[in-house]
Amino acid sequence: MKVNGVPCRTIWPDPNDPAVINIIDQRQLPHAFVVEGLRSVEEFATAIREMHVRGAGLIGATAAFGIYSALLAATPATAEHCLDQGADLLVATRPTARNLAWAVNRQRAALAHGKTLAEQQQIALATACAIADEDAAFCQRIGEHGLPLIAAISRRKQGAPVNILTHCNAGWLAFVDYGSATAPIYAAHQRGIPLHVWVDETRPWLQGAKLTAWELGQEGVPHTLIADNTGGHLMQHGLVDLVIVGTDRVTRTGDVANKIGTYLKALAARDNQLPFYVALPSSTFDWGISDGLAEIPIEERGGDEVRLVRGRTCDGRDETVCIAPVGTAAVNYGFDVTPARLVTGLITERGITPPLAAAIAALFPEYY
Repeated sequence: MKVNGVPCRTIWPDPNDPAVINIIDQRQLPHAFVVEGLRSVEEFATAIREMHVRGAGLIGATAAFGIYSALLAATPATAEHCLDQGADLLVATRPTARNLAWAVNRQRAALAHGKTLAEQQQIALATACAIADEDAAFCQRIGEHGLPLIAAISRRKQGAPVNILTHCNAGWLAFVDYGSATAPIYAAHQRGIPLHVWVDETRPWLQGAKLTAWELGQEGVPHTLIADNTGGHLMQHGLVDLVIVGTDRVTRTGDVANKIGTYLKALAARDNQLPFYVALPSSTFDWGISDGLAEIPIEERGGDEVRLVRGRTCDGRDETVCIAPVGTAAVNYGFDVTPARLVTGLITERGITPPLAAAIAALFPEYY
């Protein structure tokens, strides 16, 4: 996708220094576009944990490059220890995100073919780049498969704009490129289909307000920012045609873990007979679990993320302010689980499937 008209990805090896991997520090958006160079596995872990990078696919790609960084710091005698220590450090950063452990495990499998440290370093870099390229390609295909959903609504509305509701940021900033939930939106926009996106602000990190609105603006996609609790009202009054969200982990039976508040959007969509789709690459499936409520770990983050809010003042200063009484207790669950029964379909790189074990197995038989 584009930043100020220039094509950009969310993570890439520095062309001038092979030991440095560049990322966009998403904490600085939308007010500043800052490129940060990561040079150690500890820096990769910090970037994931503290949300310099976030989103299912990007977390996975970042972890993969983190393994490469861990091996760059190793000697032949310490390679196995550095790999184990780096993998454990990375996997522990964000427990709900499936892509993270998936990427680390894929690196481990590839590295088993390296006989020397130099070979392992080359394999780790090649595998990380392959994961990044694959993530972008899969998201592009998600867009191709989701496009007909928007086109069909457009025909039914005789060309009036299709109103799509999103939650959190499942755009290209959450992946390496294109995004998951936004991929069909970008594909439709590029085809000239009139559309409009309702952007949930997504408390407490405000990924919708800060990230989704920014990237839609960069691509010229019409959009309007709303408070999280506005979605149900819009649905009741016929102002939403379609809900598309992303996800951080999906069970083999179609239960979906996504940013906190997704479940409430699914309930509102069901009550108003609106389609509710979840977009994801296959790397986000957790093929080993069946019951999302019982088996998906839900990350709980610090209460200050709820009590405090960071933004830019009218005179251009970045400030963090308290929005609750001092000493107020706060709980901060990062995700919730939407049961498969509330999901219309899953948009994947292989096509759209109902959220049913048999249907998912038919699309991905090698995992069943």
